[in-house]
Amino acid sequence: MTRVRVTAPRTIVPGIGALPAVRSAADSRDAAEESDVGQVFVRSLIRSQLRLAVVVAAGFLLILAAFPLMLGLVPGLAESTIVGLPFDWVLLGAGIYPVIGLSAWLYIRTAARNEARYRDLVGDK
Repeated sequence: MTRVRVTAPRTIVPGIGALPAVRSAADSRDAAEESDVGQVFVRSLIRSQLRLAVVVAAGFLLILAAFPLMLGLVPGLAESTIVGLPFDWVLLGAGIYPVIGLSAWLYIRTAARNEARYRDLVGDK
């Protein structure tokens, strides 16, 4: 499958003439990817995004693994109840969702920052 770029024809405005060509963000990225320096920038972005994904996933899994560890190491915690529900159910049911939300928020915020730094390097505004 080949990649095809579709562009609009130059627009002629009465009294002004042809509109100036505006360099799009896609053009800047393509130009950056074609040069050796641009390829280094792209590899750097991919590496930073991969590193972020691994760190966030590892942190999430560590916290998730800490729940059963805490229940096993603290005596009497697994047998306790809150509002008639076993504590381990409450911990997994209500305690894990804020951790998921926090992990997602952290990932999105940091990924956006990585991409903004890449755009600054490439020259897109």
